[in-house]
Amino acid sequence: MEIEKILELLSYTLPAVITGLVALYFFKQHTKNEEQRRNFLLRKEKQNIALPLRLQAYERMALFLERISPTKLLVRVKPSGDKISNYQNKLIQNIEQEFEHNLAQQIYVTDACWNTIVTSKNALIQIIRKSTAASDVENAEQLREKIIQNTMNEESPTTTALVFLKNEVKKQF
Repeated sequence: MEIEKILELLSYTLPAVITGLVALYFFKQHTKNEEQRRNFLLRKEKQNIALPLRLQAYERMALFLERISPTKLLVRVKPSGDKISNYQNKLIQNIEQEFEHNLAQQIYVTDACWNTIVTSKNALIQIIRKSTAASDVENAEQLREKIIQNTMNEESPTTTALVFLKNEVKKQF
């Protein structure tokens, strides 16, 4: 008799346990899907907030590269005297100030892009120093001409960095 009661009890309990386990499985799946959906919506919202900031950073870095391009830099920063070393220092100081003004933008651009921009800045400073060290440069006006001449023979480092920056923006957005 007891075996019959145990079998009867199992016949009622087993379907209830199976139904409970299936319900638990579906509840966990539903909860997991809802969490993924919420995470997706949060990421999407964060991206909508960050996108304008990132675009603005790329714009500022493009402006930086344009401002330190040799032709525009030499037009904007005029020599105050004939002394070559003073003009060289003035040009380098102007480049460094522009760079420091945009230093925070590295947070929003990729590492490769930032490294390209830093390399471009350093290469331009090297061109200025190399032009200053040339034996045929005797005054600030000749230094200006020498810098332009050196950047006309080869592609300017700022131009190269600007092309990289534009391609980066196209890839990302």
